[in-house]
Amino acid sequence: MSLNRRTLLGSGLALPFLGSLPARAQEIGTQSRPLRIGGTAGPHSQVLEKVQEIAARDGLVLRIVPFSDYITPNAALAAKDLDANSYQHQPFLDQTVRDRNLPLVAVGKTLVFPMGVYSRKHKKIADIPNGGRIAIPNDPTNGGRALALLAANGAFKLTEGADFRATVADVTENPKRLRIIELEAAQIPRTLDEVEAAAINTNFAIPAGLNPVRDAVAIESADSPYANLIAVHRDNKDAPWVKRLVAAYQNDEIKKFVQETFQGSVVPAF
Repeated sequence: MSLNRRTLLGSGLALPFLGSLPARAQEIGTQSRPLRIGGTAGPHSQVLEKVQEIAARDGLVLRIVPFSDYITPNAALAAKDLDANSYQHQPFLDQTVRDRNLPLVAVGKTLVFPMGVYSRKHKKIADIPNGGRIAIPNDPTNGGRALALLAANGAFKLTEGADFRATVADVTENPKRLRIIELEAAQIPRTLDEVEAAAINTNFAIPAGLNPVRDAVAIESADSPYANLIAVHRDNKDAPWVKRLVAAYQNDEIKKFVQETFQGSVVPAF
């Protein structure tokens, strides 16, 4: 694929067809329709299927709506075409709310997906040659997160105090003149044969057959601050079903499922 910069905002991605919705008011116990929960395809949706099973025991019927990008699930939630979504961490939500003025709030933590740097050509970052290309996500928070991970592993140096808000402009010392290629996060696994290394979000790494514990040449620690969360529209933050949805997710069965299914590459944050 081409390594020219791409942006989700201009990609023309269409929303999944969600149908016409009945009245938004809903009391649990007299549920008129399933709650529509958005998540990116792969591990997020896989875990939501287990949550769906647990929620059903409490009379809470969930319909999982998969997405292939990071932007559309928040747009759908803001438009109330979804009741909740589960796929993003707090810095990403905060940035999206600021940038697009969306009425969304977090209501509970879910999982940590430690970001990894992968390479099919090198066993460690120090082996990347002069002028080598490294792919990172092109969204603001995950791009900065990738830069911080690369800097922590000696690829280059960043401005003192730089965090997930870092951009390529914050690279202060780059003795190997490594070239940072910013791409749509979901597309990065496909570029591994074309670049020297790539920083890949775990929810996209796992479907590509990559395990961050086994395959990454560098990985965030398990105490990463990027805990994912359940988000809802601001109008629904106090709705009775929200607490029951969060309780279905923050369940010991979910912890066990995650630990057995992902073997340490995904970490419960509750």
